[in-house]
Amino acid sequence: MTFWLGILLAVYVLLMVGLGLYAGSRVNNEEDYLVAGRRLPLWLAWGTLLATWFGAATVLGASEAARAEGVRGTILDPFASGLALIVAGLFFARRVWEMQLLTVGDLFAQKYGRKTELVSSMVQALGYLPWIAAQYLALAAVLTHFFQIDHTTAIFGAALFVTFLTMIGGMWSVTLTDTVQICVVLVSLVLLGVKFAATVGEGSVAGGISMTWEQTPPELRTLLPEAGLVALLGWSTTWLNGVFGNIPGQDLMQRIFASRSGSVASRACLLAGCVYILFGLLPVGMGLASRQLWPDELPQGSDGHVILALAELFLSPPGICLLVVTVMAIVVSTCTSAMLSPAALLSHNLLNRISWFHERKLLTNRLSVGFVAITSLPLALMTEEILELLESALAVGLVALLVPFVAGVFLRPRGELPGLLSIGCGSLFWMGQQIAVSLLSSETVPTGTLATILTTVPPELTGLLASIAGYLIGQWITPETERPRS
Repeated sequence: MTFWLGILLAVYVLLMVGLGLYAGSRVNNEEDYLVAGRRLPLWLAWGTLLATWFGAATVLGASEAARAEGVRGTILDPFASGLALIVAGLFFARRVWEMQLLTVGDLFAQKYGRKTELVSSMVQALGYLPWIAAQYLALAAVLTHFFQIDHTTAIFGAALFVTFLTMIGGMWSVTLTDTVQICVVLVSLVLLGVKFAATVGEGSVAGGISMTWEQTPPELRTLLPEAGLVALLGWSTTWLNGVFGNIPGQDLMQRIFASRSGSVASRACLLAGCVYILFGLLPVGMGLASRQLWPDELPQGSDGHVILALAELFLSPPGICLLVVTVMAIVVSTCTSAMLSPAALLSHNLLNRISWFHERKLLTNRLSVGFVAITSLPLALMTEEILELLESALAVGLVALLVPFVAGVFLRPRGELPGLLSIGCGSLFWMGQQIAVSLLSSETVPTGTLATILTTVPPELTGLLASIAGYLIGQWITPETERPRS
């Protein structure tokens, strides 16, 4: 199987490299590189949106979360994340497209000023680095498992491949490769789902195990929270983080900016969100069913991944090869998107302030991609515990950027102060509570009412409320005459 997997993987790499080179020939200026010249039709805008969202966390993570915690464990992915795309399509896509922006940093520059642009771009760009490192590790794990490649060598190889695809053609390259890859992903998932349903839906598998939906315990089949205030707060925060934490993200907005029109951007978001949730139900269902197949633990050789365990049970060797390449494809599509987003902020909103870089915009964009790739490598080369920072990094969108972003789209901010206070207060209260909770868990600080509050209220909710307060205070103390002209 390793031989045929190598052949299929080589074909995939050659196809992606060819698409990347073709995309590079279409790039003539910064607008082409960052937003594909604002020319994406619906099918390409939809494809790159879905591919960016539909990553390894959906296929592998959702099935494992469903097995461990039931449907409730999959709120963040696919339900809340899919709903984020629908919310963006309904309320944000047309408005932000009409602003004719290249990055989210441009919105902060227009609505607040240059200082807020600088701070927001730095905060958001840093948050992408752990995400990119996670994709390096995912690709390296596949190469190490099936081809016995040294782990460090595999990380460097994965980084080099995705850096080339991103650097050569920017948004055009990412869009074309994303669209092809998401088609492969969806076809593979349908094949595995159909094979799985036909075998065990109402029949039996090895050992005579018969499985139906009714056999899954009711507590594992609901999205509703468990009883209790702590559970309710955690459940609500997960929905908030998943739906609204993604809204100000550069990866989402960059695809909206790249669409051919505001209506195309809106429809692409709505279509991608619905398809995302629909296809996301496949790994969720497989994760639940795996509890009946393997009540205690997954079989050896699956590395703890439900999808790989099911593939080895139900698919032929060619089918397993296709699934492995599919997993690699979704990781690559996620990684290229994650890499282009901070590179765009770095080149357009930070380095563009320096005259040498300003005069060489296209070169600066490509150099920024390389810089992002290099700076994320140390995170992947460290112990995998660094990936625990991933969830915290993604929460930055909710606690620091959501409020000033939404206010910039729908309201009339009064200059720099509302934006800076909103970002600063949200970040400080969020980080401060995390530090305080860490100290409390070490029992170095006496417990009491304050300690109970700190450990009950999620830090993301505290940060969001602080961000709202910071914006309102900034609006209140800033005279109307200082509002920048947008």
